[in-house]
Amino acid sequence: MFVPKFQITPNILTNIAKIEACKAIIENAPLIPSWEAQFRQEAMVRAVHYGTHIEGNKLNLKEAQEVLDGRQVEGRERDIQEIINYRNVVKYMDVLRERGDKQINLEEALYIHKLIVDKILPEEASGNFRQKPVLVKNMRTGEVSFTPPKSVLVPNLVNEFLTWLNAPQHIHPIIKAAICHYELARIHPFLDGNGRWARAMATLVLFLADYDIKRFFTLEEYYDRNAQKYYLILQHVSNQISIGESGRDLTEWVEFFCEGLMVELAKVKEKVLRLSGDARLREKVGQLALSERQAKIMEYLQNYGRISNKEWQGLLPDVSDDTILRDMKFLLKKNLIRKKGHTKASIYILR
Repeated sequence: MFVPKFQITPNILTNIAKIEACKAIIENAPLIPSWEAQFRQEAMVRAVHYGTHIEGNKLNLKEAQEVLDGRQVEGRERDIQEIINYRNVVKYMDVLRERGDKQINLEEALYIHKLIVDKILPEEASGNFRQKPVLVKNMRTGEVSFTPPKSVLVPNLVNEFLTWLNAPQHIHPIIKAAICHYELARIHPFLDGNGRWARAMATLVLFLADYDIKRFFTLEEYYDRNAQKYYLILQHVSNQISIGESGRDLTEWVEFFCEGLMVELAKVKEKVLRLSGDARLREKVGQLALSERQAKIMEYLQNYGRISNKEWQGLLPDVSDDTILRDMKFLLKKNLIRKKGHTKASIYILR
């Protein structure tokens, strides 16, 4: 029976509290639908790029975006396929989130792996447990990190873990997701794609526990930017062989996981606040639908307090003055801004 061992430390509690605060702000911010769609798209591209880059994919963020847009990119066929596959994983997680079921069964877990390695591994190894031993290497150094369990043990270990994961528990969803990431990476059930699978499964645990947070964030970026620490902590926890298989203390990993989620959500929160305006504006207009031009003007006003003819020309250099004036009239009519002066030297300020 799987029973994780960990301690609730002050760092874990502090970061979970910060995550909850960010979550509340992000979920209650009055972003218009077009901005929300853009945030989700950007998060998906980052998840796809950084989730594959950490394991050696050579494509950069811009190239990953181009692949997802269906454009031709020069690169290894495997790198391009990994991007396409991980995009399909993100889409499938959305399907599972929307169905309303809070549990993850073995068939779904295996299908996620099948999507990850589509056209990369042979069919018999895609979505099927490995039948031979493997070694886990640090993708940055090439050094062996640890030796996963024997292949004959894999099916039982995965089933025991899913039984624990789906059982009612008094464990915070963030900690549960952290344990999911670690344990599935440790078991290493497949010949390839285990890291991407473990990260996707952990994200799915968050999504199904109502911690999708509008799907504005991605943990993959934090892991890739802190890859050395990421691999070292996983290795350190996994090599606690002196206390046995069931005695590994996951506290260090849980701390790292919670810190990563906090850092990523804090960045999203700051961006959301810039686009949503100050508290008075949110209370006043709610979820008013602004065009992208109008949103840029409001963001400029929130940052600088005023905007003049010259300043809006610099902000929107490819837009005619007549078009911007129509936008200003709209914002005036909605009582979001007011005009000071009656000549070309007049300025606009927030109400």
